[in-house]
Amino acid sequence: MAAQKGRNILIKVGNDDGPPETFDTLGGVRSRTMTINNEVVDITDSDSAGMREILDGGGIQSMSISGSGVFKDDTAVNTLEGYARANGLQTYQFVAAGLGTYEADFLCASFEYAGEHNGEASYACSFESSGAISFTPL
Repeated sequence: MAAQKGRNILIKVGNDDGPPETFDTLGGVRSRTMTINNEVVDITDSDSAGMREILDGGGIQSMSISGSGVFKDDTAVNTLEGYARANGLQTYQFVAAGLGTYEADFLCASFEYAGEHNGEASYACSFESSGAISFTPL
């Protein structure tokens, strides 16, 4: 498999246009991260011979996404800012270059807008999943 370009990793914001829902790519992103979290359930007891034992498939699975970049007055960033103020769940997609697309309901856990006197305006955002996460491979 060939190396993948980081710029081909995308965060897409659902725009509630009505069925079927469409997604707009978050513009200006310079950095993005997706983490699949698996909660560990420790089932170690006195019969474990001094070694930790973990319950297979026993914990809660979740996904965290974060991104940051240069603020551009585009539809997706403006939609995202509105979702952050509304503090509700929305559908997002994370396109992992060379792998496929993850889709789920997420809460925009944080939205930060910043800028230096002699620099560009920037933003950072983070999302936490709620419910089932679908994956569509390439």
